[in-house]
Amino acid sequence: METNLAIDRLGQFQTPDSLLGEIDASSAARLLSAAGDIALIIDPDGTIKDAAFASEDLSREYASKWVDRRWIETVTIESREKIESLLKEAHAGRSPRWRQVNHPNATGSDVPVMYSAVTVGSAGSVVAVGRDLRGMASLQTKLVETQQSMEREYARLRHAETRYRLLFQISSEAVLIVDGSSRKIIEANPAATTLLGLGPKHAVGKTFVDLFDAESAPMAEQILGAARSTGRAEDAGLTLRSAARGVVVTASLFRQDRSVYYLIRLSQPEHGAVASATAEAQQHLGEVVERLPDALIVTDLDQRILTANAAFLEMTQLATLGQAEGESLSRWLGRSGVDCNVLVASMREHGAVQHFGTVLRGEYGHSEDVEVSGVFVPGGEQPCLGFMIRSIGRRLPVAFGQTKGLPDSVTQLTELVGRMSMKELVRETTDVIEKLCIEAALELTNDNRASAAEMLGLSRQSLYAKLRRYGLGDLGGDDEK
Repeated sequence: METNLAIDRLGQFQTPDSLLGEIDASSAARLLSAAGDIALIIDPDGTIKDAAFASEDLSREYASKWVDRRWIETVTIESREKIESLLKEAHAGRSPRWRQVNHPNATGSDVPVMYSAVTVGSAGSVVAVGRDLRGMASLQTKLVETQQSMEREYARLRHAETRYRLLFQISSEAVLIVDGSSRKIIEANPAATTLLGLGPKHAVGKTFVDLFDAESAPMAEQILGAARSTGRAEDAGLTLRSAARGVVVTASLFRQDRSVYYLIRLSQPEHGAVASATAEAQQHLGEVVERLPDALIVTDLDQRILTANAAFLEMTQLATLGQAEGESLSRWLGRSGVDCNVLVASMREHGAVQHFGTVLRGEYGHSEDVEVSGVFVPGGEQPCLGFMIRSIGRRLPVAFGQTKGLPDSVTQLTELVGRMSMKELVRETTDVIEKLCIEAALELTNDNRASAAEMLGLSRQSLYAKLRRYGLGDLGGDDEK
């Protein structure tokens, strides 16, 4: 019987009467306030008679709203059953249990609180002590977000590894992954095992240098050493031990998980006939470019000439290519530095430009109208600009001063921009129009100059001055005619 009593009192004070009997109401209130974030005193009917809060935000939100209200009315609908259970267990004198309920919050999400309730005094009043769970809920939310972020990252890595594996397996180029410290092959794709004449299981674990014969082994060591020191080794021709045939080896270095690995690419050298045909084709192409009647120039992105054909040297009156190499193209091309800058800006924006009209100046003062086509080549080790320059002097219309008529269209006027200043262009246009108007007036009046002057709104003296200026009519006769 004594053993059962000890079990029933397990987890509770053994001698509360002698030790806590002198606690007054004020001390009990402070004790309840310190026991949790919320302390409620509830009458037997379930109405909150008093409340204490440990935090200012809880006090500001609920202190004035809960007193004299039923406890069950302060929680959300789904939590009301738990409040009823807490009050029922407290009145029954059972050991207190903790239950989580949610209080509605005007500023946002509900406030989760863990409550335990006990009956105190002979009147049946209930004291409920609550612990604010918002901090724990925030930590749980962050934990869930972190787990989801990790799962997304794992999924991304799995997808990347899947793509890498697929590319590695289907690549037609022989590729080996070699451990940087042991020099052993840790991965080989099917193209590599076929080229080496080894099975997939026999290639992995084999030392890289052992793949080559005695003469090529030292060179294989040098390739790995060069890749380790500079990050990449130049192509080198080696002979395989197993197949007794030559391969071209390229090595580069990469790091992963604080370890160093080599990426080795193996390829078969070009057949002699194929290499010879390629070299011959390149030679023919070079000869064609050199003999083209149009000028071809290649420059760097700063318009510094890298190479040019013979037509460019002839058009710029240069004797050798050395006189042009390293010089700016704008030294010979363009009416001013603006032309080249506009041309290059369009090439870099659109990739290519056609039919750009400008002027090419020779070394000794000769100049001619030209048409430029250009292309921007961003790839390769050194991005460059390519220009094709064609002379269009024979296609240009006769200049203003050399014709008796007006230009046929506005296009002819715009083509003169750059060849003449705007002041000269306006003056020439005005002279032509004046001359044509005077000729038309004389023709309509049968060469009666007084009537022509009246028709044109000019004085006779002004008309005579313009006739002398343009060399029109015979002014030796009677001016009063």
